[in-house]
Amino acid sequence: MDISSTLFEIIDMRSFSNLWYWIALAVLWSSVSHWTMGVPHDLLVRARRIRGQTEQDLLDIVRINGNRIIYIVDVSGLALLGLVCFVFTGLGTLGFYYGVEFAQAVFLLLFPVCFVVLLHIRAARKLRAGEKTLEFVSKVLTRCRIYTQIIGMISILITSLWGMYQNFSIGVLG
Repeated sequence: MDISSTLFEIIDMRSFSNLWYWIALAVLWSSVSHWTMGVPHDLLVRARRIRGQTEQDLLDIVRINGNRIIYIVDVSGLALLGLVCFVFTGLGTLGFYYGVEFAQAVFLLLFPVCFVVLLHIRAARKLRAGEKTLEFVSKVLTRCRIYTQIIGMISILITSLWGMYQNFSIGVLG
């Protein structure tokens, strides 16, 4: 057995029947819901509990990340939007029109993250316009995290239903 056959056996291109795909999906949504606007949730919890320097650290990192997000959107948002639309149109066409399972898997993995990015942009603009207090920042970040988790739950549900459909249809046909 050579290295390439072993590698392709481990990394199966039939994504929905591969354990690594489901692990990647779980890790993706776990990470995305933990890091709201680049701010770890445990820092928010500690800032609410301890206050003091931790609160100032939270407000600083929220200000820095919020300004960074807004700057990226203002400077190159249109080009990024065009690139993202191009990539997802290609993935969607390859996956759902031509039936390439790997493209379907990547599309279902990454497309819902676009909605999370839009949530982060909206939260960054709201935080820039609002008060710079722990209560306001905490409220905005918590709401953004809850919406992210809702998007994640819907995404995992749709992905698992589509994956089961693909596995059953391949099992019946193959």
